[in-house]
Amino acid sequence: MPKIQMLNMEGKSIQEVELKEDIFNIEVNEHAVYLVVKNILANRRQGTQSAKTRAEVRGGGRKPWRQKGTGRARQGSIRSPQWRGGGVVFAPKPRDYSYTTPKKVRRLALRSVLTSKVQENELILVDALKLEEAKTKAMVQALKALKAAKKSLILVGEGNESVARAAKNIAGVKVLNIQNINVYDLLKYDSLILDQEALNKIQEVY
Repeated sequence: MPKIQMLNMEGKSIQEVELKEDIFNIEVNEHAVYLVVKNILANRRQGTQSAKTRAEVRGGGRKPWRQKGTGRARQGSIRSPQWRGGGVVFAPKPRDYSYTTPKKVRRLALRSVLTSKVQENELILVDALKLEEAKTKAMVQALKALKAAKKSLILVGEGNESVARAAKNIAGVKVLNIQNINVYDLLKYDSLILDQEALNKIQEVY
């Protein structure tokens, strides 16, 4: 069973904590991670790109010149795709790119990323993520004490607004509610910081 040191906000070790085997110590499935990241990015696409086909472009009702005898290539409309101002071949239209990945694949991907965080020593466990004041300076000092990377993801529970406000203006740091945990953000940031409450929630749900 994997173990990790629990720290306080000053960066001092308090105790050793055992992590759940089937979440933090599985065989990493890279393909499942790829499928879920691809799904997340597809769901974030706005799908608002639009262009006109030759049927929708204004003008071009008259044949530019007669079919034969001019020595030039035959043309039927000045709004054909080869003309300047003409329509677009296979023009993109507004569409919905979103789809759903199976729940088992999503869970496998999340467990795989959490396992990799532990294996690469990128998981930082804190007893309680609390600040006396919701100040950026206090948050910067706490991150420095915890030896967090410049790009850090902080997972918080419900009602922990002070940490969210304190970290809001720190470049490269993101605060995420534990309910919104996702594979893409876990991969994007180099350090994952969570407290005992967030850890219990993960081990309870996943």
